Amino acid sequence: MIKFNGVNHLAMATGDMDKTIRFWRDLLGMRLVAGLGQPGYRHYFFEISKTDLIAFFEWTGVKPVPEKVHGMPVKGPFIFDHVSFGVETEDDLWELKDRLSAAGFEVSDVIDHGFIHSIYAYDPNGIPIEFSHNVEGIDVRKQPAMRDIKPSEITGEGPEPHFDKWPMVERPTPDSERMVYPGAGSELFHGKKS
Repeated sequence: MIKFNGVNHLAMATGDMDKTIRFWRDLLGMRLVAGLGQPGYRHYFFEISKTDLIAFFEWTGVKPVPEKVHGMPVKGPFIFDHVSFGVETEDDLWELKDRLSAAGFEVSDVIDHGFIHSIYAYDPNGIPIEFSHNVEGIDVRKQPAMRDIKPSEITGEGPEPHFDKWPMVERPTPDSERMVYPGAGSELFHGKKS
């Protein structure tokens, strides 16, 4: 039986990798653990947890999309590229490839990205999905590996967050002012309606 171990990485797109690094690494505190790049694109990975990453492609001409309410349908430009689900073993990757193919879904060959092996497919809704297995002996979370041929100066600052690049919090919200408001789903768990 296949054992999933989390979301290996959620791949998004940006037109400005430096602003993206400042936000994800320096504001949110996610370590910049891997970077792939060559003329025309970059692909950088930020650590969410011990098993989960978020990644960004940098492509010339990509522009931010207008902000919208979470969950509301949209038309036109989008920011989602694909989601990658981590699997425990290389055999799991091959089993998934065989299952998808047997079920009539188009599935890619197994692709070696240096630190992960991956297959690519689409779900019935057209959602692009990837399944990834970490290459044995290579752990970019423990030993970040920037392989971008021409990294920016900000990238060269390393994987650790630089919190000093953002204003310090001058007044943390006191416990007495911390309010949590019911939202969609709270009625199912707590009986509170939004």
